[in-house]
Amino acid sequence: MNYTTQMNAARNGIITDAMKTVADYEQIDAERIRELVAKGQLAIPANKNHQCLKPYGIGDMLKTKINVNLGTSKDCLDMDVELEKVMEAVKMGAESIMDLSSFGDTQKFRRKLTAECPAVIGTVPIYDAVVYYNKALRDITSDEWIDIVRMHAEDGVDFMTIHCGINRATAERFKKSKRHTNIVSRGGSIIFAWMELTGNENPFFERYDELLEICQQYDVTLSLGDACRPGSIEDAGDVSQIEELVTLGELTTRAWEKDVQVIIEGPGHMPLNQIQANMEIQKTICKGAPFYVLGPLVTDVAPGYDHITAAIGGAIAATYGASFLCYVTPAEHLRLPTVDDVKEGIIASKIAAHAADIAKGIKGARDWDHDMSEARRELDWERQFELAMDGEKARRYRAESTPEREDTCTMCGKMCAVRNINKILRGEDVDIMD
Repeated sequence: MNYTTQMNAARNGIITDAMKTVADYEQIDAERIRELVAKGQLAIPANKNHQCLKPYGIGDMLKTKINVNLGTSKDCLDMDVELEKVMEAVKMGAESIMDLSSFGDTQKFRRKLTAECPAVIGTVPIYDAVVYYNKALRDITSDEWIDIVRMHAEDGVDFMTIHCGINRATAERFKKSKRHTNIVSRGGSIIFAWMELTGNENPFFERYDELLEICQQYDVTLSLGDACRPGSIEDAGDVSQIEELVTLGELTTRAWEKDVQVIIEGPGHMPLNQIQANMEIQKTICKGAPFYVLGPLVTDVAPGYDHITAAIGGAIAATYGASFLCYVTPAEHLRLPTVDDVKEGIIASKIAAHAADIAKGIKGARDWDHDMSEARRELDWERQFELAMDGEKARRYRAESTPEREDTCTMCGKMCAVRNINKILRGEDVDIMD
């Protein structure tokens, strides 16, 4: 290749195969895709070593994309189960899989993903360092933190969440701010603890240029992690969150100077009335870099239903600028999700993404709804199942409650408004009580 990264190619007037694939999928001119990548407003995570990748573009002018978090833990170490979740997620249309494995042979699982999975693959190297080195946190060296990033890049990971924005200065501000729920980011808490235990600067901040060299070499997209994301609506928009965001904006500019693509990670828990403003602040500070949000969860009181609280926030966030939604399952805050939890989380997130795409006027978004409403008007049940976001569930619901007549359902029976208006417009009698 005569370019280093997708951004480097774009800035040199080259339309890559990945850009062409994204253009076809989005129904946008490839030259427009190239321009947006060159500006940093669109990222195409595509590690050179991920040979089976189907590339996707991430940017608020494109279809909103979905990320699914999976991976093994000490309490749930069955790789086959996690791979089943991966395959189910891809089957259901998730564009991205993030491997958050924190126990076991993490490299084996990661390499299997990049060898066999066509979805965009992301990781959080901070988690893996603790597993890989298998020693006390305080004993992990600055070199070892950087080396684990290089290992993930070599393994073909397309994007990495790295918590570069929490440095010694922001850590001191955090300690003085007396947050309600402190730091809820797992990676952020680990690197904060390491800084406190060793007295050293965050190596990902201190050695940021080395980090960028690795990303440039393998074309890894840098997902700048938000260690200080709010873990409760009470902490939303506080000084710790905003100060870190300012640092992430500065780091974005430095990454673009090296032709490294960037995604910015965002909240977290946030009340409805703050979401739009938060999206605008992010776009301003980070100069339009794609925004990747966890939720946001709009209330703290719905354990077991947090896929719904996240979908509400995600729809609003994506409408006003977020381009990448990290799914949340019903198991959030409670346990590692099952296959069914993963499915529920994906559907909720896809609903949020599609609702936002309609609101933003994304090309082709309304066509899906147009076709579904047409099938409903015609009482074409098979077509409805085919178009449904979860056709399997829709088909099962109808089968579990069989109506007397095929042109009705058990909710309204012969009082069905659609059926009766169709009959009247055809000049037929309406036989409600016959």
